[in-house]
Order: sequence, then C-alpha cells, then structure tokens
Amino acid sequence: MASRAFITGVSGLILNDAEREFIRAERPWGFILFKRNIESPAQVAALVGELRSAADTADAPVLIDQEGGRVQRLGPPHWPLYPPGASFSALYDIAPKLGLTAARLTSRLIAADLIDLGITVDCLPLADVPVADADAVIGNRAYGTKPEQVATIARAVTDGLEQGGVLPVLKHIPGHGRATADSHFRLPTVDTAKIELERTDFAAFRPLADLPMAMTAHVVFSALDPVHPATTSATIIDQVIREWIGFQGLLMSDDVSMNALAGSIAERTRAIVSAGCDMVLHCNGNIDEMREVARETPELAGKALERAEATLAARKPPQPLDRQAARAELDALLDRVGTA
Repeated sequence: MASRAFITGVSGLILNDAEREFIRAERPWGFILFKRNIESPAQVAALVGELRSAADTADAPVLIDQEGGRVQRLGPPHWPLYPPGASFSALYDIAPKLGLTAARLTSRLIAADLIDLGITVDCLPLADVPVADADAVIGNRAYGTKPEQVATIARAVTDGLEQGGVLPVLKHIPGHGRATADSHFRLPTVDTAKIELERTDFAAFRPLADLPMAMTAHVVFSALDPVHPATTSATIIDQVIREWIGFQGLLMSDDVSMNALAGSIAERTRAIVSAGCDMVLHCNGNIDEMREVARETPELAGKALERAEATLAARKPPQPLDRQAARAELDALLDRVGTA
C-alpha cells in the first residue's frame, strides 16, 4: 500500500501508543526529528528504528535540521558543535577553496553523525540570499550575499552530505533571504520586482535545480502572487520553482503548522497540495494536527510518487571517512576566521 504524501514529527523520546497506531494507519512517507526527540545516541537510534518499524518500511526517510550554528538539533555532550554558514562565507572571502573545503568537511562530518543514528536526510543546504534590512531568521545561516557564491558553497555542502550517504533538502525555495519577518511567527511579504528577484534571490537556486528535494518558503512575493505565499501559490510553484529555477525534484512544504500560513491545519494542507507541492511537512508532534494533515493528503501517485521514488534511489552508501583527520582539518580552517 502506498505511503501518503506527508512527513510527520512525533512528540517525544519514544513513540506512544497513539503515534504508533497513527503511523501504521496513515502511512506517512517520512519523519522529522527535533530536540524534543533527542536525548542520547542509543535513544535516537532506537526511536528511528521504532518509526520505521511502525511504518513497516525499512527505508522510510528520517529527516533532521542539522545545519550547524543556531540550527543544530544534535549537540553536546553527545555530538559536536558545527559552524554556521557564515563561517564558510568568511573563509571564501579569504580564499574560495578554503570556504568550499570547510563547507564540504562540515557537512561530511554531520552526515557521519546522522548515519550512525539511521537518519538519512538533512534539511540542508540553504540557498537563501539575505539583504541588509531582512529579518535575522536567516542571518548567519546564509553562505553569503551574492547568489553565485551562495550557490557554490551550497553545492559543496551538498557534496559532503551525499558523500556521507545523506540526502540533501534545498531550502527555502525560491528564497527566504529578503523576508522582513520570521515565517515561524507571521507571514512575510516581499515587494521586490520580479526582474530583481530573478537576478538575486531566485538565481541562487538555479544552479542547484538538480538536487533531489527542496523545501518551500512561506513568503509572499507580491510581484508574482500578491495573495499566496510560495508554499501555497500555484503560480510561484509552476512559473518560478518548476520553470524558471528548473527544479524537478520532490517539493516539500515548510512546516504546515507555522504561523505564516492562514486557516486551519486541514485548510493549509489542502492549499499546499492544491498548489503543487508533492509533500506536506508537519513538525510539532501534535497528534490532533497530525490526523488533520493525514486526512487531507493523498496517497503518493503520479509525478509525486515518481519524484519520491527517485529521491530514495538517489541516496548512495557512505564513503570512507577519517573523522579525526577531517575534524582537525576543519578546525584548522575555522581558526583562520576565529570560529572553531
């Protein structure tokens, strides 16, 4: 029986009976973990196993946001700290090769941490291009302020993940860097002209259009659709993401429970699916909301199913890694910009 077109979070360190039954009955395609789900390596690995067992699918993708810097779900004492994206940009300004090497080493080490736990997807890289007056939600997570540099560093991050056997998720397509609000809390509107967006924000995503998965931005681009954020805009998904950027992989929403979106969870879910997203993401582990999402998402079929299958097929076995040597090389690079 086919999976349904959503990815779900769960509430705690282990599955409760209601969650286990929900997963068995509703068949989410994948799962996402947050800090509330993380205590120790053994516990996380056991939870990942529980999720796949409940789904009765050994290759069900398990996702996490493990960027480094402010957005790092796994951290001390069991996992190392990693630098934010701005560190790669600072090194790139000294010498591009250094920045790219640091980016690749960081994501390769992150991938090794994730694979140890059975986590197979990282919501990384970012291709957001921030501007001076934007909200700080992106801030030092970004790889710079020039689209070409952002795309180049994002590619190095992608390479490290893929070498480590972890699938990347490109975010936040077609760009969150110019937003003047944090979409976790309210809906940002960007009034920039289309030609400028294509020159900057959208341009950073174009060289990364071959990535297997991407996550939408809960941002209104008024020059293209003055009413709907990209996540629920058929115009932006069709004309910008699919056509101008050229992304043909699996398109997932950002979290459906974020306050940027209007209406009930059911209404938001319907709008996401109707606009052309292949997959709905629900993160907060609220079982009542999870049931609403499940009721409104179809079974994977057609193009969405093809993209989901192609995504899973794109994951390769991890290549060998000397972690100690890789971390020493990374730390030496970061010392040059004072971020080790």
